[in-house]
Order: sequence, then C-alpha cells, then structure tokens
Amino acid sequence: EVFHDPGEEGSATFEKLGLRPPDPAPARPDGEGLGPYARLVLRGAIVIDGTGAPAVGPVDIVIENDRITSVRSVGAPGSPINPKGRPAPGDHEVDVEGMYVLPGFVDAHAHVGNVLQGLTGPLMPPEYVFKLWMGHGITTAREVGAGMGLGWTLAHKERSAANEITAPRLVVHARFPGGQGAGTITTPEEARAWTRAVRERGADGIKFGGGAPEILEAVFDEARKQGLRTAFHHAQISAARVNVLTSARWGLNSMEHWYGLPEALFDGRTVQDYPLDYNYNDEQHRFGEAGRLWRQAAAPGSQKWNEVLDELRELDFTLDPTFSIYEANRDVMRARRAEWHDEYTLPGLWRFFQPNPDAHGSYHFDWTTQDEIDWKENFRLWMQFVNDFKNRGGRVTAGSDAGFIFKLFGFAYIRELELLQEAGFHPLEVIRAATLSGAELVGLHHEIGSIQAGKKADLVIVDENPLRNLKVLYGTGHLRLDRETNQLRRVGGVRYTVKDGIVYDAQALLEDVRTLVGEAKQAERSSSADSTAP
Repeated sequence: EVFHDPGEEGSATFEKLGLRPPDPAPARPDGEGLGPYARLVLRGAIVIDGTGAPAVGPVDIVIENDRITSVRSVGAPGSPINPKGRPAPGDHEVDVEGMYVLPGFVDAHAHVGNVLQGLTGPLMPPEYVFKLWMGHGITTAREVGAGMGLGWTLAHKERSAANEITAPRLVVHARFPGGQGAGTITTPEEARAWTRAVRERGADGIKFGGGAPEILEAVFDEARKQGLRTAFHHAQISAARVNVLTSARWGLNSMEHWYGLPEALFDGRTVQDYPLDYNYNDEQHRFGEAGRLWRQAAAPGSQKWNEVLDELRELDFTLDPTFSIYEANRDVMRARRAEWHDEYTLPGLWRFFQPNPDAHGSYHFDWTTQDEIDWKENFRLWMQFVNDFKNRGGRVTAGSDAGFIFKLFGFAYIRELELLQEAGFHPLEVIRAATLSGAELVGLHHEIGSIQAGKKADLVIVDENPLRNLKVLYGTGHLRLDRETNQLRRVGGVRYTVKDGIVYDAQALLEDVRTLVGEAKQAERSSSADSTAP
C-alpha cells in the first residue's frame, strides 16, 4: 500500500496504531506577527551576518516587504550617530540599539511530529512545535521524513510559505521505504517510480534509513534527475554494505548523525565489533554499542582518516551531526533534568521520553557509568572528525532531531550550537553552520542564510551577545549574578524572530507554548480525577 501512496508511511502507521493525525496548525491570528511593511527600518543593530565575518555595529537595516534592501553602518560604538547618515524613515521602525541581529536559523534535521509518540498520549499539535522553533529564532526547518504523512506535511509547508500560520518555512523530505516490512520497495524500477511520484507530489528531497545497494543507487540516480535533495541516516542494519563514502559517491547531499562514517573509516575490520548476543531491535543494545564504535575506526590524523576527510570534501558533502540528540548517552541525568521540561514539555511527550521498549529513542533501561564513559570518548572522536572536516573547508550544519531522547524543540537546537562550539568551532563558525551553511544544504542560500541586501528578511534579534555566550539564545535565557544586588537574574532569550519581513514577538510565542502545556497538564489532572470519582 505504501508504494501506491508514496510518502504516506506516517499515515499508514496512524491507521495501524488506531490514531489520527493531529489537527492542522491554526490560522495565524491578527496581531501575531506584524508586517510585512512597505518599509521597515531596524535602527542601531549589531549585525552578525552569518558568513563568518565579525560583528559590525551600529547598523541600520532596511526591509521592504519581505526583502532586505539596505544594510548600512551608521557609526562607531559609543559615539553619537549623525542622523544625516542614516537611511530615510520607514512606515514602521524598531529601535534595536545595542541588540544583536543574526540571520534566521536553519534547523537542518527536524521533525514536526512523531507517530510513535501517540503510544503515550495525544500527538503533539503542530502549533506547539512551530512556536518552540520560532521562539528560538528558527525560520527554516528541513523536515526529514514527513512522519505525519507527506500530504499533511506539504499542506503545512504551503500554509507556512503563504504565512497563513506561525511556522518556519519547511523543506520537506519524504522517507524512502527501503528497509523491511510491508510496503518496502524491492526493485530499482519501483524505486525510480516512487521517486518520481514524491517529486510530483511536491517533496523537496528524500530521507533514507537503509536498503539494498542496487535499489538505493537507483533512487540516488533518479533523485538527481528529478532535482531532489537527499539525506541519509545510515542505519547499522545496512551500513556494512552502504557506508557514508558509498552514498556520497552516489551523490548524497548530507549524512545525518554519524552512522556509516566510522564504518567508512574502518581499517582492519569490515563490520562493527558487535557482541554475539547483540539484537538491533533492543535499543539499549543498538545505542549502547554505538557508543563504542568510533574507537573501532581509524585514528585521528591517520592516512585513512585524512583520505576520507579529503574525499568527502571534494564531493561537496555535508555533515549534519545532530550532536544534541545523543547527549543523554553521556549524561542521562543532565538531559532528564533540563530546566525547560517543567514548563515547556507536554505531558504525553514527557512519558514518551521514559524508558519503553516500544518507543523509539526511549532506551535507557539500565544505563551504566561505563556506558556514559564510552559515549564521552565517542563524542571526543566524533567531534574531532567534524571539526577537522570544517577546517578543511567542509560544510557542517546545525540540526536538532528533537522530539526524542529528552530533547525538546528549539531548546535542543540551541544546545546543538553549544556542542558545535565544544567540538572546536569558533562562535562565528557556529553561527555560520546554523545559517548560511544550512541554507546552502537546502539550496536556498541565494534567498536566506546571511544578512545582505536582496535576501529574504529572516532575522533573529536578541538583547545579549550570543558570541560571548550561546546560552542567551535559550527560551529560558541565562542566569547571571547581578553583583550590585547579589541576586540572580535571567538575561537573554530571543526578543524578535523575523520571517519574510514579519516581526514576531518570540517571548509571546513561548508564552503560548507554556499555556498549551499548562492546559494539557490540567486536562490530564481533570481526567484522572474523573476516573477516580465514586
């Protein structure tokens, strides 16, 4: 059935689980997002343009409708600004003196929803996900897999493009059914037909998890002909036959996470050193042993290491590491106790995060000190490869994969930026990964990704300097001691998110999320009380 209704694996799963898709995102109400304006002027900004260039300010930014038309330096910090050197007035102006303005963020690995989360409660409303993203400055999300169904996801893409809803622009990848089970594509001819069908329906790309080499090669060839972009999570069940170098040579645009990369670096072995009682469907086996994989690969700086780095760079390849989604493996208590869970995590989603053999990513059944130690070493080696790739001119992006493993939309993305810095990226390189590099990956770098005249007006405006401390981008802000009063106070949080020239109050969007979560908790308390009433 899946082949005849391409891209609707999510819908098929709904039916199997007795669920229905969540209601569509509501229409954007009056007053939620102001503009676009015929002429909007942001006055006095400090600009981080996304290219890797240092901050510049004060700067006035002129936006006409949905486009930046002028970025003009208007003086030096601390000196009076000569009004005669400033752009002409707009029909709307925002005083952003001393604030930092960045390009809108691109989440390169995003999911609007997850069907299996329906096992533990009502499915997340898309409004919840979208407002968490927009509240953290994410104006573009590459939706990899269309887990709610391709038709449902593309409908939201179209409504977002028209700014009928409060949401990032969506770049939608259909999930290729090339693994096992009902609906699996079994011949190259079926694979090519499926690829043409999802392109005709409006997909921007294809997300792979695995499959037989001859089928995958056919899809990559057809995807190139159809102008579809490709992303690949090289699952262990197929990585022995198709690793990152194999798929990159076929034309893959980006690898997701890191599976398949150590396998491309094997020197002296051909398969992962699996324990003999390993079972891939036991997710503690899967993720526990994955934490011992990088030490089986070629050593940093070795000939094999350098050969793989150089070939991937020459292929114009992209690493989308999604460090954040695996962070619980090196410190599960930190991930579980993140302060934003209290007010921002829906109760059903929180239950989904708890250990459960039937729920993907909820696998910390008996997570040990040794598991965490092994994963810390895994991160060290993985981060070194990613940083070396960046230093050789390779493209690295920022993706969150939130909605699993204690990682929450928006918050997980900012944590990903922190982890890129931990990997060795200068904060300016981090911002470039989050903006221009992400735009290049999705093929929109001529439209978004940097602050320059002619591009879309997608912007993040924050009171604090994110280069000094990326934590100020969290929706919960950053705790700082006020030395005069000896009191802790919260600073930061995105002030405004601008998408297509429309100015959104990011804090108001996050307040909406807190309200949604509070109402969900109250509904569950009421339901529980009703069920226990005499």
